[in-house]
Amino acid sequence: MVEKQLAKKHIITIAGQLGSGKSTTAKAVALELGYTHASSGNLFREIAKQHGLTILEAGELAESDRSIDDEVDQELKTIGATRDSMVLDSHMGWHFIPQSFKVFLDLDMSVAAARRINNGASQGHGGVEEVPTDPVEYANNLLKRRTSEILRYKQLYNANPYDVGNYDLVIDTNTKGVEEVVALVIVGFRRWIGEQNSEPLSVDS
Repeated sequence: MVEKQLAKKHIITIAGQLGSGKSTTAKAVALELGYTHASSGNLFREIAKQHGLTILEAGELAESDRSIDDEVDQELKTIGATRDSMVLDSHMGWHFIPQSFKVFLDLDMSVAAARRINNGASQGHGGVEEVPTDPVEYANNLLKRRTSEILRYKQLYNANPYDVGNYDLVIDTNTKGVEEVVALVIVGFRRWIGEQNSEPLSVDS
């Protein structure tokens, strides 16, 4: 039985390695295209607020109770079913919105560590991240976090957001600035949305 191909939508989902600039890229792409920007992080914050919880409290609750994560997942599905002209940065956006243009931003852990140390603490679901000053130590921490996330997403969804085979476009961001990455996303998206059958694209140089 041949699987029915989903109709493409004007929705771009952006995932990637830790520190690869997913949110910054997504916001810039949305601005360039005149699309609405959203993120799983913002959805998580909004749902936490609806439950009368702080981000830290919601993050701690999510460790033992997946109900808030389930609400985020349902919201992603709703966006895919009812919305258009959107750019979403989310680890699992590609999974819950399969009719989107799926982008992955690749980045070496050592480069990610150096960038995050230069930028200082970063905001996550559970609050402000402690950033070591040693780039080697921090790169190891990021690697452990990625490994943990792979196991978690495997258990929750039987899916791996770090598998580049899930995406229509893979961009190596080790030496590329935000403007170049944004331009590549837009070019790839316009090519994808305008073709009847598109092959996965890879931009690694």
